[in-house]
Amino acid sequence: MITGIGIDIVQINRIENWLNNKKLIERYFHPEEISLATSRKNSEAQTLAARFAAKEAFGKALGTGFANITLKDIMVINEGNGKPEIKLFGSAQKAFEKSGASKVHISLTHERDNAVAMIVLEGA
Repeated sequence: MITGIGIDIVQINRIENWLNNKKLIERYFHPEEISLATSRKNSEAQTLAARFAAKEAFGKALGTGFANITLKDIMVINEGNGKPEIKLFGSAQKAFEKSGASKVHISLTHERDNAVAMIVLEGA
């Protein structure tokens, strides 16, 4: 059963502006997300924009927004085949457990100026 759906869009140039502020990037992104984005030099901002959109969409799917959630406790990684996956830590894991959901489905896309993420939470 679907317990929550969230979608978000982020302008990539917003994240491009953030790239000059290391503390801001470290505040919102898990170290593994930063490492992945840095390795993708030509698409660093796109990579982070899609991940930021996923974090926003996750909060919307929970129905609580980011109340008591640290954004870098939400990490978007890619499986070996490139499929995105969410890993949750600390405050995000607690919020997820409290929601009653047991699985997170994620889809990411980006084109030119925007990155979009959709999250579907599934539970019993």
